[in-house]
Amino acid sequence: MSKKLKFLDKTFWITESEDNPKHVATLQLLKMPDAAESDYVDKLLVELRAFEQATAPFNCRVSSVLGYPIKFVPVAQLDMKYHVQMHVVDDLNNKPALNIFVASLHETWLDRDKPLWQFHLIKDNNTQQFALYIKIHHMCGDGSTLIRWFQAGYSQSPVDEGFIPVWAMDRTQKKQHKTHWFKAMFGGLWGFLIAVKDLIWIWFRLLLKLLRINKDYMPLPFTGTKTVLTGQVKKGRAVATLDIDFKRVKTLSKRLRASANEVMLCVFDIAVHRQLTDYGQTFEKALYTNMPINLRRPGETTYGNKIAIVPVELAHGHTDPYLRLREIIENHRKVKKAAKSSHPASFSYYTLLIQTYAIMFEMLGLSSWVKPIANILVSNMPGPTDIMYFKDSQLLATYPISTITPGGGVNITMVTYNGQANIGLVCCNNNIDSLEPLAIYCLEAFDMLEKCVDDPNLNIEDVGKNINEEFVSIVNDKVLSS
Repeated sequence: MSKKLKFLDKTFWITESEDNPKHVATLQLLKMPDAAESDYVDKLLVELRAFEQATAPFNCRVSSVLGYPIKFVPVAQLDMKYHVQMHVVDDLNNKPALNIFVASLHETWLDRDKPLWQFHLIKDNNTQQFALYIKIHHMCGDGSTLIRWFQAGYSQSPVDEGFIPVWAMDRTQKKQHKTHWFKAMFGGLWGFLIAVKDLIWIWFRLLLKLLRINKDYMPLPFTGTKTVLTGQVKKGRAVATLDIDFKRVKTLSKRLRASANEVMLCVFDIAVHRQLTDYGQTFEKALYTNMPINLRRPGETTYGNKIAIVPVELAHGHTDPYLRLREIIENHRKVKKAAKSSHPASFSYYTLLIQTYAIMFEMLGLSSWVKPIANILVSNMPGPTDIMYFKDSQLLATYPISTITPGGGVNITMVTYNGQANIGLVCCNNNIDSLEPLAIYCLEAFDMLEKCVDDPNLNIEDVGKNINEEFVSIVNDKVLSS
Protein backbone atom coordinates (compact mmCIF):
# COMPACT_ATOMS: atom_id res chain seq x y z
CA MET A 1 0.00 0.00 0.00
CA SER A 2 1.46 3.36 -1.03
CA LYS A 3 1.78 6.27 1.36
CA LYS A 4 1.76 9.92 0.37
CA LEU A 5 4.59 11.99 1.72
CA LYS A 6 4.19 15.18 3.70
CA PHE A 7 6.10 18.24 2.60
CA LEU A 8 8.50 18.05 5.54
CA ASP A 9 9.27 14.42 4.63
CA LYS A 10 9.93 15.46 1.03
CA THR A 11 12.45 18.13 2.01
CA PHE A 12 14.84 15.47 3.28
CA TRP A 13 14.82 13.90 -0.19
CA ILE A 14 14.94 17.11 -2.23
CA THR A 15 17.85 18.55 -0.30
CA GLU A 16 19.90 15.37 -0.08
CA SER A 17 23.26 15.20 -1.80
CA GLU A 18 26.37 13.04 -1.67
CA ASP A 19 27.94 15.81 0.40
CA ASN A 20 25.07 15.86 2.90
CA PRO A 21 23.05 12.62 3.07
CA LYS A 22 19.82 12.88 5.05
CA HIS A 23 19.78 9.63 6.98
CA VAL A 24 19.86 9.15 10.74
CA ALA A 25 21.57 6.25 12.44
CA THR A 26 22.43 4.50 15.67
CA LEU A 27 25.55 2.66 16.77
CA GLN A 28 24.65 -0.12 19.20
CA LEU A 29 27.04 -2.22 21.26
CA LEU A 30 25.82 -5.70 22.17
CA LYS A 31 27.02 -8.62 24.24
CA MET A 32 26.59 -12.13 22.88
CA PRO A 33 25.03 -14.84 25.04
CA ASP A 34 27.49 -16.53 27.40
CA ALA A 35 27.22 -19.79 25.47
CA ALA A 36 27.66 -18.15 22.06
CA GLU A 37 29.93 -19.95 19.62
CA SER A 38 32.64 -18.26 17.57
CA ASP A 39 30.36 -18.06 14.50
CA TYR A 40 27.48 -16.43 16.40
CA VAL A 41 27.48 -13.19 14.40
CA ASP A 42 27.83 -15.07 11.10
CA LYS A 43 24.75 -17.15 11.93
CA LEU A 44 22.91 -13.98 12.99
CA LEU A 45 23.69 -12.46 9.60
CA VAL A 46 22.16 -15.47 7.82
CA GLU A 47 19.11 -15.37 10.10
CA LEU A 48 18.49 -11.66 9.53
CA ARG A 49 18.85 -11.96 5.77
CA ALA A 50 16.19 -14.70 5.80
CA PHE A 51 13.54 -12.11 6.72
CA GLU A 52 12.95 -11.05 3.11
CA GLN A 53 9.38 -9.85 3.68
CA ALA A 54 9.15 -6.39 5.19
CA THR A 55 6.39 -3.99 6.18
CA ALA A 56 6.09 -0.28 5.43
CA PRO A 57 8.19 1.77 5.23
CA PHE A 58 10.95 -0.87 5.17
CA ASN A 59 9.51 -2.46 2.02
CA CYS A 60 9.01 0.83 0.20
CA ARG A 61 11.07 2.91 -2.18
CA VAL A 62 10.40 6.49 -3.17
CA SER A 63 8.38 7.09 -6.33
CA SER A 64 9.42 10.40 -7.87
CA VAL A 65 8.70 12.52 -10.93
CA LEU A 66 11.66 14.48 -12.34
CA GLY A 67 13.42 14.03 -9.00
CA TYR A 68 10.45 15.26 -6.95
CA PRO A 69 9.23 12.63 -4.43
CA ILE A 70 5.56 11.72 -4.64
CA LYS A 71 4.94 8.71 -2.42
CA PHE A 72 6.29 5.49 -0.96
CA VAL A 73 5.55 2.42 -3.09
CA PRO A 74 6.23 -1.24 -2.19
CA VAL A 75 9.04 -3.11 -3.94
CA ALA A 76 8.62 -6.62 -5.30
CA GLN A 77 11.64 -8.02 -3.47
CA LEU A 78 14.24 -6.80 -1.00
CA ASP A 79 17.96 -7.08 -1.75
CA MET A 80 18.95 -8.48 1.65
CA LYS A 81 22.69 -8.50 0.84
CA TYR A 82 22.39 -4.74 0.51
CA HIS A 83 20.12 -4.15 3.50
CA VAL A 84 22.00 -6.41 5.95
CA GLN A 85 25.81 -6.37 5.75
CA MET A 86 28.76 -7.71 7.73
CA HIS A 87 32.08 -6.00 8.59
CA VAL A 88 35.12 -7.18 10.53
CA VAL A 89 37.30 -4.75 12.50
CA ASP A 90 40.46 -5.30 14.52
CA ASP A 91 39.17 -4.41 17.99
CA LEU A 92 35.68 -3.29 19.01
CA ASN A 93 37.08 -1.99 22.30
CA ASN A 94 39.16 0.56 20.40
CA LYS A 95 36.46 3.25 20.40
CA PRO A 96 38.31 5.90 18.35
CA ALA A 97 39.04 3.35 15.60
CA LEU A 98 35.44 2.08 15.71
CA ASN A 99 34.15 5.65 15.46
CA ILE A 100 36.33 6.29 12.39
CA PHE A 101 34.93 3.17 10.74
CA VAL A 102 31.36 4.14 11.61
CA ALA A 103 32.00 7.63 10.22
CA SER A 104 32.96 6.03 6.88
CA LEU A 105 29.64 4.16 6.86
CA HIS A 106 27.74 7.28 7.87
CA GLU A 107 29.10 9.54 5.14
CA THR A 108 27.74 7.41 2.25
CA TRP A 109 24.15 7.89 1.22
CA LEU A 110 21.53 5.19 0.84
CA ASP A 111 20.65 3.75 -2.58
CA ARG A 112 17.67 5.81 -3.74
CA ASP A 113 16.32 2.99 -5.90
CA LYS A 114 15.87 0.74 -2.87
CA PRO A 115 14.04 0.98 0.47
CA LEU A 116 15.97 3.54 2.50
CA TRP A 117 17.52 1.52 5.33
CA GLN A 118 20.52 -0.69 6.22
CA PHE A 119 21.68 -2.92 9.08
CA HIS A 120 25.46 -3.27 9.43
CA LEU A 121 26.82 -5.97 11.76
CA ILE A 122 30.35 -5.25 13.01
CA LYS A 123 32.53 -7.88 14.75
CA ASP A 124 36.19 -8.35 15.66
CA ASN A 125 36.50 -12.16 16.20
CA ASN A 126 38.24 -11.49 19.53
CA THR A 127 35.55 -10.52 22.03
CA GLN A 128 32.07 -11.57 23.08
CA GLN A 129 30.75 -8.30 21.80
CA PHE A 130 29.57 -7.04 18.43
CA ALA A 131 28.04 -3.83 17.13
CA LEU A 132 25.11 -2.81 14.99
CA TYR A 133 25.20 0.33 12.89
CA ILE A 134 21.66 0.97 11.67
CA LYS A 135 20.71 3.80 9.36
CA ILE A 136 17.41 4.89 7.87
CA HIS A 137 16.46 7.90 5.78
CA HIS A 138 15.14 10.90 7.72
CA MET A 139 12.11 11.12 5.41
CA CYS A 140 10.88 7.84 6.94
CA GLY A 141 10.67 9.30 10.41
CA ASP A 142 12.00 11.68 13.03
CA GLY A 143 13.71 10.82 16.30
CA SER A 144 10.46 9.98 18.09
CA THR A 145 9.48 7.55 15.33
CA LEU A 146 12.84 5.84 15.25
CA ILE A 147 12.97 5.40 19.04
CA ARG A 148 9.53 3.76 18.91
CA TRP A 149 10.70 1.36 16.19
CA PHE A 150 13.87 0.69 18.12
CA GLN A 151 11.93 -0.34 21.20
CA ALA A 152 9.63 -2.54 19.12
CA GLY A 153 12.57 -4.51 17.71
CA TYR A 154 13.96 -5.38 21.15
CA SER A 155 12.67 -7.33 24.13
CA GLN A 156 13.16 -7.21 27.90
CA SER A 157 14.45 -10.77 28.00
CA PRO A 158 16.49 -12.96 25.61
CA VAL A 159 14.52 -14.38 22.70
CA ASP A 160 15.57 -17.51 20.87
CA GLU A 161 12.42 -18.80 19.18
CA GLY A 162 10.06 -16.38 17.49
CA PHE A 163 12.51 -13.49 17.01
CA ILE A 164 11.37 -10.95 14.36
CA PRO A 165 13.52 -7.95 13.32
CA VAL A 166 11.89 -4.54 13.19
CA TRP A 167 11.56 -4.37 9.40
CA ALA A 168 9.46 -7.56 9.34
CA MET A 169 7.08 -6.59 12.16
CA ASP A 170 3.46 -5.76 11.56
CA ARG A 171 3.00 -2.04 12.27
CA THR A 172 -0.51 -1.69 10.89
CA GLN A 173 -2.00 1.52 12.16
CA LYS A 174 -5.14 1.13 14.23
CA LYS A 175 -8.22 2.46 12.52
CA GLN A 176 -9.15 5.73 14.11
CA HIS A 177 -12.62 7.09 14.52
CA LYS A 178 -13.52 9.07 11.40
CA THR A 179 -14.56 12.65 12.00
CA HIS A 180 -17.41 14.01 9.92
CA TRP A 181 -16.02 15.66 6.79
CA PHE A 182 -17.51 19.07 7.60
CA LYS A 183 -16.15 19.02 11.14
CA ALA A 184 -12.76 17.84 9.91
CA MET A 185 -12.60 20.53 7.22
CA PHE A 186 -13.79 23.32 9.52
CA GLY A 187 -11.49 22.20 12.33
CA GLY A 188 -8.51 21.96 9.98
CA LEU A 189 -9.22 25.38 8.49
CA TRP A 190 -9.66 26.95 11.92
CA GLY A 191 -6.41 25.39 13.15
CA PHE A 192 -4.60 26.64 10.04
CA LEU A 193 -5.88 30.20 10.53
CA ILE A 194 -4.80 30.20 14.18
CA ALA A 195 -1.37 28.85 13.20
CA VAL A 196 -0.96 31.53 10.50
CA LYS A 197 -2.03 34.23 12.99
CA ASP A 198 0.55 32.96 15.49
CA LEU A 199 3.19 32.75 12.74
CA ILE A 200 2.58 36.43 11.89
CA TRP A 201 2.92 37.24 15.60
CA ILE A 202 6.22 35.32 15.73
CA TRP A 203 7.61 37.39 12.85
CA PHE A 204 6.31 40.60 14.44
CA ARG A 205 8.07 39.78 17.72
CA LEU A 206 11.28 39.00 15.78
CA LEU A 207 10.96 42.36 14.01
CA LEU A 208 10.69 44.11 17.39
CA LYS A 209 13.84 42.29 18.49
CA LEU A 210 15.63 43.30 15.28
CA LEU A 211 14.70 46.93 16.00
CA ARG A 212 15.92 46.47 19.60
CA ILE A 213 12.48 47.37 20.92
CA ASN A 214 11.96 44.03 22.64
CA LYS A 215 15.04 41.90 23.34
CA ASP A 216 13.13 39.37 25.45
CA TYR A 217 12.42 36.85 22.66
CA MET A 218 14.01 33.93 20.84
CA PRO A 219 17.03 34.57 18.57
CA LEU A 220 16.78 36.08 15.12
CA PRO A 221 17.39 33.58 12.29
CA PHE A 222 20.78 33.55 10.57
CA THR A 223 22.54 35.42 13.35
CA GLY A 224 24.67 32.49 14.55
CA THR A 225 28.42 32.52 15.02
CA LYS A 226 30.68 31.45 12.17
CA THR A 227 33.22 28.83 13.23
CA VAL A 228 35.47 26.23 11.62
CA LEU A 229 32.56 23.79 11.97
CA THR A 230 29.96 25.91 10.15
CA GLY A 231 29.62 26.70 6.46
CA GLN A 232 29.06 24.56 3.38
CA VAL A 233 28.70 20.89 4.29
CA LYS A 234 31.07 18.63 2.37
CA LYS A 235 31.57 14.89 2.16
CA GLY A 236 33.40 13.34 5.08
CA ARG A 237 32.31 12.84 8.68
CA ALA A 238 33.80 12.75 12.16
CA VAL A 239 31.98 10.70 14.80
CA ALA A 240 32.50 10.30 18.55
CA THR A 241 30.50 8.79 21.41
CA LEU A 242 30.36 9.13 25.18
CA ASP A 243 28.36 8.02 28.20
CA ILE A 244 27.19 9.92 31.27
CA ASP A 245 25.36 8.41 34.22
CA PHE A 246 21.88 9.89 33.87
CA LYS A 247 21.27 9.64 37.62
CA ARG A 248 24.09 12.15 38.01
CA VAL A 249 22.41 14.40 35.44
CA LYS A 250 19.07 14.32 37.27
CA THR A 251 20.72 14.87 40.67
CA LEU A 252 22.69 17.80 39.31
CA SER A 253 19.64 19.34 37.63
CA LYS A 254 17.79 19.37 40.97
CA ARG A 255 20.81 20.80 42.78
CA LEU A 256 21.26 23.58 40.21
CA ARG A 257 17.54 24.30 39.82
CA ALA A 258 17.70 23.51 36.12
CA SER A 259 16.18 20.97 33.79
CA ALA A 260 18.26 18.04 32.57
CA ASN A 261 18.17 19.59 29.07
CA GLU A 262 19.55 22.88 30.39
CA VAL A 263 22.35 21.13 32.26
CA MET A 264 23.36 19.23 29.12
CA LEU A 265 23.09 22.38 26.97
CA CYS A 266 25.63 24.02 29.29
CA VAL A 267 27.89 20.95 29.12
CA PHE A 268 27.83 20.95 25.32
CA ASP A 269 28.29 24.73 25.17
CA ILE A 270 31.44 24.60 27.32
CA ALA A 271 32.82 21.55 25.47
CA VAL A 272 32.24 22.94 21.96
CA HIS A 273 33.85 26.25 22.96
CA ARG A 274 36.86 24.29 24.25
CA GLN A 275 37.09 22.21 21.06
CA LEU A 276 36.95 25.32 18.89
CA THR A 277 39.74 27.01 20.82
CA ASP A 278 41.96 24.09 19.79
CA TYR A 279 41.57 25.40 16.25
CA GLY A 280 42.27 29.03 17.09
CA GLN A 281 38.64 30.14 17.37
CA THR A 282 37.86 33.34 19.27
CA PHE A 283 34.39 34.33 20.37
CA GLU A 284 32.81 37.77 20.06
CA LYS A 285 29.33 36.45 20.80
CA ALA A 286 27.53 33.35 22.02
CA LEU A 287 27.13 30.13 20.11
CA TYR A 288 23.63 29.06 19.10
CA THR A 289 21.91 25.70 19.24
CA ASN A 290 18.92 24.29 17.38
CA MET A 291 16.52 22.19 19.43
CA PRO A 292 13.89 19.91 17.84
CA ILE A 293 10.38 19.99 19.36
CA ASN A 294 8.08 16.97 18.99
CA LEU A 295 4.68 18.22 17.74
CA ARG A 296 2.81 14.92 18.18
CA ARG A 297 -0.17 14.73 20.47
CA PRO A 298 0.14 12.40 23.50
CA GLY A 299 -0.31 8.81 22.32
CA GLU A 300 0.07 9.65 18.62
CA THR A 301 2.01 6.89 16.82
CA THR A 302 2.15 8.10 13.21
CA TYR A 303 5.48 7.79 11.42
CA GLY A 304 7.07 10.45 9.24
CA ASN A 305 8.22 13.81 10.60
CA LYS A 306 6.21 16.02 12.97
CA ILE A 307 8.81 18.35 14.46
CA ALA A 308 9.74 21.98 14.74
CA ILE A 309 13.29 23.22 15.19
CA VAL A 310 13.85 26.38 17.22
CA PRO A 311 17.09 28.29 17.93
CA VAL A 312 18.41 28.89 21.45
CA GLU A 313 21.20 31.32 22.27
CA LEU A 314 23.80 29.83 24.60
CA ALA A 315 26.19 31.76 26.85
CA HIS A 316 28.87 34.39 26.34
CA GLY A 317 31.32 36.25 28.54
CA HIS A 318 31.02 34.20 31.72
CA THR A 319 33.92 31.89 32.52
CA ASP A 320 32.24 30.78 35.75
CA PRO A 321 30.33 27.58 34.78
CA TYR A 322 27.49 28.33 37.21
CA LEU A 323 26.88 31.83 35.78
CA ARG A 324 27.11 30.36 32.30
CA LEU A 325 24.41 27.85 33.19
CA ARG A 326 22.11 30.59 34.55
CA GLU A 327 22.45 32.53 31.30
CA ILE A 328 21.60 29.43 29.26
CA ILE A 329 18.58 28.73 31.49
CA GLU A 330 17.30 32.27 30.89
CA ASN A 331 17.77 32.04 27.12
CA HIS A 332 16.26 28.55 26.93
CA ARG A 333 13.16 29.57 28.83
CA LYS A 334 12.60 32.56 26.54
CA VAL A 335 12.23 30.09 23.67
CA LYS A 336 10.03 27.72 25.69
CA LYS A 337 7.76 30.63 26.59
CA ALA A 338 7.50 31.66 22.93
CA ALA A 339 6.68 28.07 21.91
CA LYS A 340 4.01 27.62 24.60
CA SER A 341 2.30 30.88 23.68
CA SER A 342 1.82 29.87 20.02
CA HIS A 343 -0.09 27.19 18.14
CA PRO A 344 2.23 24.16 17.65
CA ALA A 345 1.79 24.26 13.87
CA SER A 346 3.00 27.87 13.76
CA PHE A 347 6.48 26.76 14.86
CA SER A 348 6.34 24.00 12.26
CA TYR A 349 5.61 26.61 9.56
CA TYR A 350 8.35 28.83 10.98
CA THR A 351 10.80 25.91 10.81
CA LEU A 352 9.86 25.22 7.18
CA LEU A 353 10.37 28.85 6.17
CA ILE A 354 13.75 29.24 7.88
CA GLN A 355 15.04 25.82 6.85
CA THR A 356 13.95 26.50 3.24
CA TYR A 357 16.28 29.48 3.11
CA ALA A 358 19.08 27.45 4.72
CA ILE A 359 18.52 24.65 2.22
CA MET A 360 18.60 27.11 -0.71
CA PHE A 361 21.93 28.47 0.49
CA GLU A 362 23.30 24.93 0.76
CA MET A 363 22.05 23.88 -2.69
CA LEU A 364 23.58 27.02 -4.24
CA GLY A 365 26.85 26.45 -2.39
CA LEU A 366 26.47 29.69 -0.43
CA SER A 367 26.33 28.39 3.15
CA SER A 368 29.86 29.60 3.90
CA TRP A 369 28.87 33.14 2.89
CA VAL A 370 25.99 33.58 5.34
CA LYS A 371 25.80 33.31 9.10
CA PRO A 372 24.50 29.93 10.27
CA ILE A 373 21.18 29.42 12.02
CA ALA A 374 23.02 27.60 14.76
CA ASN A 375 26.36 26.05 15.70
CA ILE A 376 25.00 22.97 17.43
CA LEU A 377 21.89 20.86 17.04
CA VAL A 378 21.02 19.22 20.35
CA SER A 379 18.34 16.56 20.67
CA ASN A 380 17.40 14.51 23.72
CA MET A 381 15.20 11.42 23.40
CA PRO A 382 14.10 9.10 26.20
CA GLY A 383 14.81 5.45 25.49
CA PRO A 384 14.11 2.20 27.37
CA THR A 385 14.66 2.33 31.13
CA ASP A 386 15.35 -1.42 31.42
CA ILE A 387 17.98 -3.70 29.88
CA MET A 388 16.93 -4.72 26.36
CA TYR A 389 17.89 -7.63 24.12
CA PHE A 390 18.33 -7.92 20.37
CA LYS A 391 17.28 -11.54 19.94
CA ASP A 392 19.39 -13.13 22.71
CA SER A 393 22.17 -10.49 22.81
CA GLN A 394 22.13 -7.89 25.56
CA LEU A 395 22.15 -4.28 24.45
CA LEU A 396 24.98 -2.44 26.23
CA ALA A 397 24.64 1.03 24.70
CA THR A 398 22.93 2.81 21.82
CA TYR A 399 24.50 5.96 20.38
CA PRO A 400 22.40 8.09 18.02
CA ILE A 401 24.28 9.49 15.02
CA SER A 402 22.23 12.01 13.11
CA THR A 403 22.42 14.09 9.97
CA ILE A 404 24.02 17.52 9.63
CA THR A 405 21.79 20.55 9.18
CA PRO A 406 22.40 23.06 6.36
CA GLY A 407 25.09 25.47 7.46
CA GLY A 408 27.03 22.79 9.31
CA GLY A 409 27.95 22.63 12.96
CA VAL A 410 27.93 19.68 15.36
CA ASN A 411 24.92 17.42 15.75
CA ILE A 412 24.68 16.14 19.33
CA THR A 413 21.97 13.60 20.09
CA MET A 414 21.37 11.93 23.44
CA VAL A 415 19.33 8.82 24.18
CA THR A 416 18.77 7.64 27.73
CA TYR A 417 19.01 3.87 28.12
CA ASN A 418 19.14 1.78 31.30
CA GLY A 419 20.17 4.72 33.47
CA GLN A 420 22.84 5.96 31.06
CA ALA A 421 22.91 8.91 28.69
CA ASN A 422 24.34 7.54 25.43
CA ILE A 423 25.54 10.52 23.40
CA GLY A 424 26.51 10.60 19.73
CA LEU A 425 28.48 13.43 18.13
CA VAL A 426 28.83 13.99 14.38
CA CYS A 427 30.09 16.79 12.16
CA CYS A 428 31.66 17.44 8.78
CA ASN A 429 35.40 16.76 9.10
CA ASN A 430 36.68 19.21 6.48
CA ASN A 431 38.27 21.54 8.99
CA ILE A 432 38.84 19.33 12.04
CA ASP A 433 40.68 16.08 12.59
CA SER A 434 38.48 14.37 15.16
CA LEU A 435 35.60 14.78 17.61
CA GLU A 436 37.26 12.55 20.21
CA PRO A 437 38.54 15.61 22.13
CA LEU A 438 35.00 16.99 22.20
CA ALA A 439 33.77 13.80 23.88
CA ILE A 440 36.47 14.19 26.56
CA TYR A 441 35.65 17.88 27.01
CA CYS A 442 31.97 17.00 27.50
CA LEU A 443 32.87 14.65 30.36
CA GLU A 444 35.16 17.21 31.95
CA ALA A 445 32.58 20.00 31.55
CA PHE A 446 29.99 17.85 33.30
CA ASP A 447 32.43 17.15 36.15
CA MET A 448 33.03 20.89 36.43
CA LEU A 449 29.31 21.66 36.65
CA GLU A 450 28.99 19.13 39.47
CA LYS A 451 31.68 21.00 41.42
CA CYS A 452 30.82 24.59 40.51
CA VAL A 453 28.34 25.23 43.36
CA ASP A 454 30.95 24.32 45.97
CA ASP A 455 33.92 25.88 44.24
CA PRO A 456 33.39 29.42 42.89
CA ASN A 457 36.95 29.48 41.54
CA LEU A 458 36.31 27.00 38.72
CA ASN A 459 36.85 28.41 35.24
CA ILE A 460 35.64 26.89 31.96
CA GLU A 461 39.03 27.66 30.45
CA ASP A 462 40.42 24.93 32.70
CA VAL A 463 38.53 22.23 30.79
CA GLY A 464 41.15 20.00 29.27
CA LYS A 465 43.64 20.74 32.04
CA ASN A 466 43.15 17.83 34.44
CA ILE A 467 40.05 19.12 36.24
CA ASN A 468 39.25 15.57 37.37
CA GLU A 469 41.74 15.72 40.25
CA GLU A 470 40.62 15.11 43.83
CA PHE A 471 38.31 17.84 45.09
CA VAL A 472 37.45 19.02 48.59
CA SER A 473 34.12 20.85 48.99
CA ILE A 474 34.11 24.20 50.81
CA VAL A 475 31.31 22.81 52.97
CA ASN A 476 33.37 19.79 54.04
CA ASP A 477 33.38 19.44 57.82
CA LYS A 478 37.16 19.08 57.99
CA VAL A 479 37.62 22.32 56.11
CA LEU A 480 35.17 24.15 58.38
CA SER A 481 36.83 22.91 61.56
CA SER A 482 40.36 23.82 60.56
